[in-house]
Amino acid sequence: MARVLIVGCGCRGAALARSLLADGHAVRGTTRRPQRAAELEAAGIEPWVGDPDRVGSLVYAQDNVTVLCWLLGGVASPALHGPRLRMMLEKTVDTMVRAVAYEPPADPPLRTRGLAVLDDAARRWEIPVAVIDGDPRPAVDALLG
Repeated sequence: MARVLIVGCGCRGAALARSLLADGHAVRGTTRRPQRAAELEAAGIEPWVGDPDRVGSLVYAQDNVTVLCWLLGGVASPALHGPRLRMMLEKTVDTMVRAVAYEPPADPPLRTRGLAVLDDAARRWEIPVAVIDGDPRPAVDALLG
């Protein structure tokens, strides 16, 4: 059993969480809205109120996490696929996180930027990574081994 942190636990994140929970994994999911925490908890997801635009609010969400899933490809924000992603990856170095699944946005320049950040982290810190294109479960499964 592993614990997966899903940053961006909206509709797609909750679907991924349900799939992982069904296989016996623990899932922690982030939400920006405190009122949504009870909904996540009712689904069996450990809620974490935090904002990826404020990476410091997510640092302790990584406690006892095996795989970090940055499921924010639907958010076309240069910051989330550049400096915020880079900062989050830097914060994983001294945690139990052993792998990162990243969903890049569809926008070609943002996608290229995010993938470059991911590749740099993989090379610099030897973090195993997987790119999410479509269904996130295969990428997470590849990292869970």
